[in-house]
Amino acid sequence: MVFIPSVNQRPRLAVTMGDPAGIGPEVVLGALADPQIREQCELTVVGSKEVLINTYGKLDIATMANPGDLSVMDLPLEEPITTGVGNAASGRASFNYMQWAIAHTLAGEFDGIVTGPIAKSAWRAAGYDYPGQTELLAQKAGVERFGMLFVARSPHTGWTLRCLLATTHIPLSQVSQVLTPQLMTKKLDLLVECLEKDFGIENGTIVIAGLNPHSGEGGQLGTEERDWLIPWLEQQRQLRPNLQLEGTIPPDTMWVKPGQAWYGGIDATKAADGYLALYHDQGLIPVKLMAFDRAVNTTIGLPFVRTSPDHGTAFDIAGKGIADATSMKAAINLAVELASVRLSLRSGVENIK
Repeated sequence: MVFIPSVNQRPRLAVTMGDPAGIGPEVVLGALADPQIREQCELTVVGSKEVLINTYGKLDIATMANPGDLSVMDLPLEEPITTGVGNAASGRASFNYMQWAIAHTLAGEFDGIVTGPIAKSAWRAAGYDYPGQTELLAQKAGVERFGMLFVARSPHTGWTLRCLLATTHIPLSQVSQVLTPQLMTKKLDLLVECLEKDFGIENGTIVIAGLNPHSGEGGQLGTEERDWLIPWLEQQRQLRPNLQLEGTIPPDTMWVKPGQAWYGGIDATKAADGYLALYHDQGLIPVKLMAFDRAVNTTIGLPFVRTSPDHGTAFDIAGKGIADATSMKAAINLAVELASVRLSLRSGVENIK
């Protein structure tokens, strides 16, 4: 099925509720209470209307949108759930929300999807064996080249952090086996394309992390850099002379400049346009340290826009009215920004034709 985006209209976004037992319903309603969010796009919430109404009624928080004022694709719960308890029932519900959103986006009804947080354990309990939403999206969209990019804009300096993960949801013990020159080339291709097409950055600066402490220190602390990472990077520099590729930077120092750019310690223009981390925690510990409530996970390589708040279901605080909707708002704003760029490019192509 071919994805065909809309033309000459506000971006149309499907916002999935995430696990109904988690904080997804709260952060969705919290984000949509902002009138500016709803003015800049056409939003459809995908989930259980009953859960949204109950959440709104029980918490009675003025900073939440009234579900009655929203466009909701109601997918009723098949089984009862308990707020704060993720299980097979809640996992099955959140999976159903995702399947509906993906199918209707691929059918051309939406320009992008903003996904609420899910619990991978609840998916597994329901019989769905996916590492995460990213992999489900890629499979349903029929793409093999995809990546998990984290984006955050600093409230201190306005600088935008972009971090792509070379590997995602795999055990640390498997990282060195999964990483190959071929995989690194695919991820670098994706990052370059994303910077150009989604952010308008050509001939950018990209930093590539080392794998081992001190980037292997000449083979004394690991041989991957010496054996293939550094030779691969030298080859990429020759193949991409218009890019500034820096690396391999030792993982413990790679994040110094981004941190300074985020908080104002240096001129933000001295930081790179993109950072390529080699495994999950190497990228996400610093991203969450700087931008826990602002970072957005976006899947690049899909035929449509997908963003998600960079936090989990937080079952321990679900239903207490203290969940922070900042990251969900940032996810919707980024989806609007990226979808608008794609719609503009699409419109330009149509006009040329």
